[in-house]
Amino acid sequence: MSVITKISRLKHPGVLRDFTWPSDLPSFGRFNLIYGWNGHGKTTLSRFFRALEQRVAPALGEITLEINGQQLAGKDFHQATVPVRVFNRDFVNDSVFPVGGGEVPPIFVVGKESVETQKQVERLKTDRSEKDAALQSARSTVQQANRKLDQLCTDRAQAIKDALRAPGQGRYNNYNKTNYRTRAEQMLVAGDATTHRLSDAERESCLIQHLAAVKAKVSPVQYRFPSLESLHKEVSELLAATVTSAAIASLKDDAPLSGWVRQGLGLHKSKAADHCFFCDQPLPDARMSELEAHFNDEYERLLRRLDQQSETLNQHVASLRGLHVPDRMALYEDLLNEYDTACNSLWATRDAVVAYIGELQKALDTKKGQPFKRVQFEISAPAIDCEVIGRVNDILHRHNEACDDFQTRTTKARDRLALDLIARSLDEYSRLSAAAKEALELVSPLEAEITRLTGEIERLEREIVEHRQPAEELNEDLRNYLGHGEIRVEVKDTGYQLLRNGEPAEALSEGERTALALLYFLKSLRDRRFDLRNGVVVLDDPVSSLDAHALYLAFGFIRERTQGAGQLFVLTHNFAFFRQVRNWFTNLRGKDRKSERFYMLDRIHGVTPRRTTLCALDPLLKKYESEYHYLFARVHRATTATDQASLEQNYALPNIARRLLEMFLAFRKPHIGGHLWQKLEDVNFDKARAIRIVRFVDTHSHGDAVAGPEHDPSLLGEARAVLADLLELIKSEDPKHFEAMESLVSRPAGETEAA
Repeated sequence: MSVITKISRLKHPGVLRDFTWPSDLPSFGRFNLIYGWNGHGKTTLSRFFRALEQRVAPALGEITLEINGQQLAGKDFHQATVPVRVFNRDFVNDSVFPVGGGEVPPIFVVGKESVETQKQVERLKTDRSEKDAALQSARSTVQQANRKLDQLCTDRAQAIKDALRAPGQGRYNNYNKTNYRTRAEQMLVAGDATTHRLSDAERESCLIQHLAAVKAKVSPVQYRFPSLESLHKEVSELLAATVTSAAIASLKDDAPLSGWVRQGLGLHKSKAADHCFFCDQPLPDARMSELEAHFNDEYERLLRRLDQQSETLNQHVASLRGLHVPDRMALYEDLLNEYDTACNSLWATRDAVVAYIGELQKALDTKKGQPFKRVQFEISAPAIDCEVIGRVNDILHRHNEACDDFQTRTTKARDRLALDLIARSLDEYSRLSAAAKEALELVSPLEAEITRLTGEIERLEREIVEHRQPAEELNEDLRNYLGHGEIRVEVKDTGYQLLRNGEPAEALSEGERTALALLYFLKSLRDRRFDLRNGVVVLDDPVSSLDAHALYLAFGFIRERTQGAGQLFVLTHNFAFFRQVRNWFTNLRGKDRKSERFYMLDRIHGVTPRRTTLCALDPLLKKYESEYHYLFARVHRATTATDQASLEQNYALPNIARRLLEMFLAFRKPHIGGHLWQKLEDVNFDKARAIRIVRFVDTHSHGDAVAGPEHDPSLLGEARAVLADLLELIKSEDPKHFEAMESLVSRPAGETEAA
C-alpha cells in the first residue's frame, strides 16, 4: 500500500510560502485531521493532492512529497502510482454541472466523467450554435447575393425588352430574367463576350434595322467610267499631228485669223462668189489659189478629227453630268451613312473625270488653232476609283436583299443588340454570380459540420444517459446525507432536475451543490477503477454550508464511506465537524488504534508577508469539546502568562476576545439583539471597563491590516489588561460558570503553550 508520509518541501505564492517538514512533526498516519481557519492554506494543500491524483505537475507552486520513504517532486507526479481521490472546491466545480438556466429550472449533470462529457456536449452545442449563426449568415449572404443577381437579371431583361419590343409577336416582347440569365451563363462559359460587343456605329446600325419599316427595291447604277488613259492617248496623238501645206506665214501663227480666213474661204467657195463679202472687191485668183493651198485636205482632215475627238469628250461629260443614283431616302437607314460615303466618292470621282476631260478639250481647242505644229500636253491622267460605282451598287444590292428578307434582317439586328446589351453587363453579372456562388460554397460545409456536431452531441448524450445513476439511488443518498427528503432529483434529459418539496427548484445552493458532488465522490470511492483499500482519500471542507443538524448526518455518511480507505486526510475549518472527526479518530480501535494524526495550519508570527505553517494540533483544540472552550482557554492563557507577549502574538487576541464575548453574551443575553454594546448595557459590570473592552475589540479586530489613525499598534500592549477585564466580566455575570471553565482550562504542569 502506498502511503504519503510527509510534505517534504512546499513553495507557493500564497500563505504557505516556504514550508519544510519540521523534524519534530510526526509523519502522516492512516487517519489525518488538519484544522485551519479560512485563508490558512487548506485549499492550497488540497490542490497539490489533486494534482497528484490527476498525475500532472501543480499549476502553481512546487512540492515534494515523501511516499513510502521515496521523494516525489511535483514535476514528476506523472510517474506516481499511488491511487488518490480528492474532494475539494475544484472537484465540486468539476462534478456538478448546471445545464441551461435562466428562467427555466436548470438540469444538473453529476459525476466527473458525465460532467466532462456534458461540458463537451455544451462546447459542441456552442460550436453548433456558432455554426448555426454562421450558416444563417451564409444563407442570408446567399439570399442577398441572389437578390442582387436576380435584380440585375430582371433589370437587364427589362432593358432588353424595352429596347427591342416590336409590333406583333416579336421574340423580345416577352423577354424575361430567365432568358437573360441563360444567355449570360452561356456567354460566361464560352468566354466570347468581346465578340458580341458592338461598336457605336454597329449599334446604331442595328438599332436602325430594328426600327426600320419595309421599303421598295431600287435599281443599281448603270454606268462605267471612260478610260482616261485611252482618252489621254488619243488626244496626245492628235496634239502631236501636224499639217504639211503651202502655209501662209501670217495665218500659220495666228490661230484666230486663220480660223476667220478658213471660214470665209469656205463661205465664198460655197457661194461661188468672185467678190469679197467683206470689202466687195474682186477676189484675185492668185489669192484664192494660195488660200486653198494653205487650207488643203490634210488640214481639213486634222480639223475634222479634232472636232470628232472634242465631240466624244463632250459626250462623256454629258454622260457624267447626267449620272444619277437612287434617292438615299429610298434605302434602309442603316445603309445611309455608308451609302452617303460611297456616293460622295462617286461624285468626287465624276468631278475629277469631268475636270480632266475639260483639260483635254482645252488642249484640242489649242490644237485647232495650231494645226501646223505639235502642241505639248503635260497633264497626266488622274488615278480614279473605278470601283466606286461597284461599292454604290453593292450597298444598293444589300438594300434589295434586305427587302427580300426584311424579317430575318430585323431579327438578326435585334439579336445582335440583345447580345451586345448582355455582353456589356456581363462583368457585373459575373461579379454578382461569383459572389452568390462563393456564398453558396460556404453553406454546404456548414450544413455538413452542423450535421456532424448534431450526431456527436447525440452520441455523447447517450453516453451520459448510459452512465447516469438511478435517481432513486441519488435520492436515498441525499436523504441520508442531508437528514431529510425535501430535496429530490428526477431524471430529465441527460441529467437531473432538482425538486424542492415536489416543485422545481430554481437553482442549487452551495450546500446542495456540495452535497451532490460529495455524494458522487463517495460513490466513486467504490468504483472498480479506484482501489479504496490501498488508496489515498482527501476531503477538504466536505460539509461547507450545511446546517448543524445536517452536518452530523453528513459526518456519519462520510465516516461510513471512507473508513476503509488506505489513507485518509480531512481538512476543515468547521469546528463542529472538526470535533466529530477528532472524536472518530481518537476512538479508533484494533489495528487502526494510534494511526490517527492531528495537525493545524497556524500563522507564523513575526514574518512579513503573512505566512502559515503545518504544525501539530494545539492541545486545547484536541482537549476541549467546543470552540468556546478553546477561545476561553486562549484568553485565560494570555492573562496568566508570565512572559511578555510580542506585538505579533497580541494581534490575534482582539479577534479571539470578540468571538468569546459574542458567544458568552449570545448564551447569557439571547433576548437582546444588535451591537455588543447593547448587550453589555444589560450586564451588571463597571461601565468604564465595559467601554474599554468594546472599544478594544472593535478597534483591533476585523482583519490583520492596520487601518485608521486610532488603530495604534502600541495600544495592543494593553491586551492582557483588557482580557483580564473580559474574564472579570464573565465571572461577574456568571461566577459558577467562570469557576468551572477556569478549573477546566487551567494548564496542567509541564504542558507547553501552543505557538
